Amino acid sequence: MAKTLGDIKNSLESNLGKRLTLKANGGRRKTIERSGVLTETYPAVFVVQLDQDENAFERVSYSYADVLTETVQLTFFEDTSGSVAVAGQ
Repeated sequence: MAKTLGDIKNSLESNLGKRLTLKANGGRRKTIERSGVLTETYPAVFVVQLDQDENAFERVSYSYADVLTETVQLTFFEDTSGSVAVAGQ
């Protein structure tokens, strides 16, 4: 797992435009699973454009601290090889 917020931010910036699946803590023992594309990174947050056929809203944003504390888990899918890369590891 990445040790600092800077490491997580750099990892996400190198994966801009890639498809991903995210698992987020929804509170009260709920886990939310969504898929989409990592579209933007900002100094404190990143934005995921969600697949419209599966979700009620267009995009979500999370902080890098959410990844660090494992409140949000991201799994990137490589287009050509079919392998999977997990952000923060």
